[in-house]
Amino acid sequence: MTREERFEAVAREVIEPVRRFLARRSDPDTADDVLSETLLVLWRRLDDVPEHAVPWAYGVARGCLQNAQRSRRRQDRVTAKLAAQPVDPPRGDPDPRLAEAMDRLPDRDRELLRLWAWEQLTPAEIAAVLDTTSNAISIRLHRAKGKLVEQLRKSEPAAGHGGAEGRHR
Repeated sequence: MTREERFEAVAREVIEPVRRFLARRSDPDTADDVLSETLLVLWRRLDDVPEHAVPWAYGVARGCLQNAQRSRRRQDRVTAKLAAQPVDPPRGDPDPRLAEAMDRLPDRDRELLRLWAWEQLTPAEIAAVLDTTSNAISIRLHRAKGKLVEQLRKSEPAAGHGGAEGRHR
């Protein structure tokens, strides 16, 4: 039996029991997502699946469901924190050089910088918003800041033009 045939046989055995298992423990959308994740784990760990796969699949589904629930709670905490933040009125017109420099950045860098600067989120909070690790966010944020600084330097008037002679920043 090929790997694909074995997986199809295991999937036929477990899909309905696992679907019912998840439906009793979560909402329909979460159950569908977790069922997909469970099948992915079954495929990846097919060599570990015992002959009677349903109890083993329940264990996998249970772990996937717990991960989904933790993720949902993190998202809810960040959403609540953002909703509780006071809305500051705009403070005049932003520096047009900054707006232009931001516009030249890739979308993902702009969003990262906005979450950090405008929303004043920590890397851990940004990680929850973007569903990634705080370490990855710290690295991306450092790089995005560097790109922004580089874009701002490119927009500075050249020395000797417009009265900027002899001034260095």
